Amino acid sequence: MLVTVAAYANGLPGAFQFDDWNVIVHNPAVHSFAAWWETMPGIRALLKATYVANWVVWPDPVGFHLVNIAIHAANTFLVYLLMQRLLPLMDIRAAAAGSLAFWIAVMFALHPAQTESVTYISGRSGSLMASFYFLAILAHLQSRWLLSAVLLVAALLCKENAWTLPAALLLIEGLRPEFRWSRALRRVVPHLLVLAGLAVAVLLIPSYWRLLGDSLETRSLGANLLSQIDGQWYLITRPLLGLVLNIDPEVPVRTEWALDLVRKGAVLLALVGIGVWQWRRRPWLGFGLLWFFIHLLATNSFLPRTDIANDRALYMGLLGPATIVVVALHRTVSKGPALAAIAVLAVALGAHTVLRNADYRTEIGLWEVTAIASPHKSRVWNNLGFVLHQAGEIIRARYAYEVAIELDPENYRAQVNLGSLLAEEQEKARVSEESVDGS
Repeated sequence: MLVTVAAYANGLPGAFQFDDWNVIVHNPAVHSFAAWWETMPGIRALLKATYVANWVVWPDPVGFHLVNIAIHAANTFLVYLLMQRLLPLMDIRAAAAGSLAFWIAVMFALHPAQTESVTYISGRSGSLMASFYFLAILAHLQSRWLLSAVLLVAALLCKENAWTLPAALLLIEGLRPEFRWSRALRRVVPHLLVLAGLAVAVLLIPSYWRLLGDSLETRSLGANLLSQIDGQWYLITRPLLGLVLNIDPEVPVRTEWALDLVRKGAVLLALVGIGVWQWRRRPWLGFGLLWFFIHLLATNSFLPRTDIANDRALYMGLLGPATIVVVALHRTVSKGPALAAIAVLAVALGAHTVLRNADYRTEIGLWEVTAIASPHKSRVWNNLGFVLHQAGEIIRARYAYEVAIELDPENYRAQVNLGSLLAEEQEKARVSEESVDGS
């Protein structure tokens, strides 16, 4: 937990970014508990309640960042507790489980892809959901089925992605030597009833079915499934490997099969197949792979989202690769060199996280690095132009708007923003001329 705080401390001065303005700063529903209550029943009620508490106590971005860091540090500790209990079920000696659980938690904490769920304030939805998700698993492992189901409700009130919990619990049940499908399914019945309640809420609560309607109108389900092959491939080969971190990546919508999609899809299916195949031979490898793909289902599978992929989609799933890396080094390398290799990797991940936090220091800084990473995405250039415009950097803002329109002539937001900028400049020129004539 201390390592987590140290890695994210330089993110405290970060500004409000992108969705933060609509979700928090300009949203009166999270500026008081009375206003919040008036919006109920609504989506993500528990998440919004934490925004209200933040706003009432300390509305400065620093206050929000402190809470986000505390949530991530708590999740790191929960990962440690969870893996202490799961590693002995993966053919890991009890004497080594504590040390390996510690390093898995460190990898989870320090991976730079986590910054989008921690340093980006609106990313709290995923990290706060994860807190209740991990607690629900720990309660399940203690045979406290009802408490686990209640914690699932809390997780869903932070983010709907928690619907994957029953699948994760079945995965964990499968680690038990005495595993039986009938017994495992009985243990997740309370969670399945909670998901049935969620389905009813989606139909009855207007904000939920509007959210579902917006999702279904984004693109067809077929196009979304094709696009998500690219989305999952991007997440694995870019942010998971730490090669590229990008708040607005260029992942195109795909509407028909192509050879590259066939190749990528085959690799993804092979990874899932390896997870199933290795479930009894190397349960740590099977668990790591299947945990990862189960948690991509929530964001990168059937239901369309505006963005094909985001770094924060990896938040929960990262536990799987962290387990694979740490246990693989433990199994294949002698103790001293393995520990050294893990420590070096942890330092490298932490350093990358510190560097990424610095990108969130200002809005201009974040969108400048995003424009470098996504140079052909119109929305990125429009967002860069907008924050430059707000900062009074008119020449650079105009250039960014023009690039956005050149990349996508139908980007009406960029057209409106450029028109507004030009109107302001014309008004300034008129006032200047009148002042000269008057003198």
